[in-house]
Amino acid sequence: MNIQNAFISEGRDYSVPCIYSIKGPEKTVCVVVHGFGSNKESFTAKILLEEFPPLGIGVMAFDLPAHGESGVDGEFLRLTNCTADLAAAEALARTLAPEAEIVYFGSSFGAYITLIYLAGNKQGKHRAFLRSAAVSMPRLSTQFMTSEQMACLETTGEILLHAEEYGYTRNLKLTQGFFDDLKCHDVFSLWREGLAELRMIHGESDETVPLSDAKSFAEMFNVPLTVVPNGDHQLSVPGAPEKVLKLASEFFQ
Repeated sequence: MNIQNAFISEGRDYSVPCIYSIKGPEKTVCVVVHGFGSNKESFTAKILLEEFPPLGIGVMAFDLPAHGESGVDGEFLRLTNCTADLAAAEALARTLAPEAEIVYFGSSFGAYITLIYLAGNKQGKHRAFLRSAAVSMPRLSTQFMTSEQMACLETTGEILLHAEEYGYTRNLKLTQGFFDDLKCHDVFSLWREGLAELRMIHGESDETVPLSDAKSFAEMFNVPLTVVPNGDHQLSVPGAPEKVLKLASEFFQ
């Protein structure tokens, strides 16, 4: 597995850490957008980095602000920065593989970011695979907050989520600005059928993003949705990672 590292910094206030496996002549390159509290070296990203290149599909993964090796904290975790970082990663992928079609793989919060990105000023038809998509992110962001966290956010304008408590890769600060961004970005309102060709996979027993939310989005926009029996949010039940890989590789090939 030939993995390269890069830090995108040109014309930016901070650098975007990336890892990629791209040789140059690929006809398809997949940009991977990780989930909330995760990073570019997530379990799923590693599988894609290992399994996609032999199929002729290059892979680019990057850290969102305040995640992974990102040098900034939660003050920079704003949706405009997330989509700008995705654009920067895509631009690097296009430089490395000029003839490639860029496709997208988003997990949970990363799927939400991907939808916002593609609903923006993107031109042309694109393909995106959404794993455990947090399509209801604005509601979910406050649903699991404690009364103490809500009070802290109201008085200080920020809260700190500790990595060991939430299973994140590092502590994560969330500001009032981040929550304000979410309120303004409801993908059920922003998305339009035909903006991109989508595929979705979701766990039947997802404890973070209810299957009913994913079904509502899929039905509203006629998106093919695969439901994994007894599947959790991480889709870690036996056979689920292989199912994700199979469906995504078939979709992108």
